[in-house]
Amino acid sequence: MQKRTVHNDILTQMMNIGEAMLTSGSSVNRVEEILKKMGRAYGAIHMNVFVITSCVIVTICFEDEIELTQTRRISGPGGSDFSKVEAYSRLCERCCRQPMAVEELAAEVETIRNKKYSVPLLYVGSALASGGFAVFFGGSLWDGLLAALIGMFICYFQKKLKGITPNYVVYLLLCAFASGLLITIMGKAAPFLHPDKIMIGDIMLLIPGIAMTNSVRDILVGDTISGLMRLIETIVWAGALACGFMIPMWLVSAGGGIW
Repeated sequence: MQKRTVHNDILTQMMNIGEAMLTSGSSVNRVEEILKKMGRAYGAIHMNVFVITSCVIVTICFEDEIELTQTRRISGPGGSDFSKVEAYSRLCERCCRQPMAVEELAAEVETIRNKKYSVPLLYVGSALASGGFAVFFGGSLWDGLLAALIGMFICYFQKKLKGITPNYVVYLLLCAFASGLLITIMGKAAPFLHPDKIMIGDIMLLIPGIAMTNSVRDILVGDTISGLMRLIETIVWAGALACGFMIPMWLVSAGGGIW
């Protein structure tokens, strides 16, 4: 009974790692490989791992003939945090070289999960990315400056909105609508600005490019179900972004009846 409890705790921590990596933007194939390697490092003689974007199922059979299965439902995307993906990968490598005690492994997983990023650096990065793309695609320096300011607003809006929206589609729609409304109003008030260039810069903060790239990669490596699911999700997200930016353009334009 003691061994079974220890094995179950190990499997629980493996599931925690798999869930955290998926919600941080890791590919399905990478999560499967890491879970298989960790299972073998902890004495598994057989590993059966099935991962898609919304679910992780692992069956592990140990040398003492104890067989365990756990299923973890992945509820919604968590964004992209490749520093955490890399941290979990390094933790896996350490476990493969020298397996940790369950308590130590749990502490390491919790430390990585609770790692906080620099909020000022996030705002600076958002401003540089949105402003830089606006200028890169033909905007003026004023366009880049306004795109940078709205990029910081998007960053703030994302932090406040993420915990209260019912799903990710509504979340993207509201973010796009709020930023699009600001851009179109500023474009009307200042004719020397180019709202289309500003929108291009700011939409780069919201567009699911990494998720779409991962979906194509999953399909190419044979994870067809997961790849198609992620691809359909990204298309729906992109549609929500397009609607979010188009609605304020229609409202603020002369044809919308407001101006």
